[in-house]
Amino acid sequence: MAAAFRGRAKGPAAPSVAAGASEPSSGASIVQGLRETLRGVGLRNTAPRIAVLRELDAATAPLSHGEIAEKLQDAGFDRATVYRNLIDLTEAGLALRSDHGDHIWRFERKRPEAAGTNHKHPHFVCVECGTVSCLPTASIQVAAVAGTPKSLRSVVDVQVKGHCDTCAD
Repeated sequence: MAAAFRGRAKGPAAPSVAAGASEPSSGASIVQGLRETLRGVGLRNTAPRIAVLRELDAATAPLSHGEIAEKLQDAGFDRATVYRNLIDLTEAGLALRSDHGDHIWRFERKRPEAAGTNHKHPHFVCVECGTVSCLPTASIQVAAVAGTPKSLRSVVDVQVKGHCDTCAD
């Protein structure tokens, strides 16, 4: 599987994090953990890839390619590099990609879960402002009952739409 991933970003392996990014005291250990994660799935440790993975790790909600590219623009990473790395991380199983009905792919870090649980979780989409936020897995329970399609047993994506707290006021 690792052979299918190309080290697309050009340049040497990442020495730390993106140029210009400030690092907290535990930043070195965070970067080392990201490097080990990338190595574990057969991806090269490049500065752009580590920066993208770090943004996904820090995010509390799914982010679009544009949002991530904007955050990393000052570090010198262009939109194409960010997109290629998002795709590589998704193909390697480190990120999830989803469309919440607005034809914008959003990416989030695939978090390790307890053994035997599904890594998917429901999302809330505001119909007014378009904000997407993650909901706790236990907040929505989907159960197959008599008469429902068998495919419901393997639900891929659950979305709840309505007005967020800001737009509801």
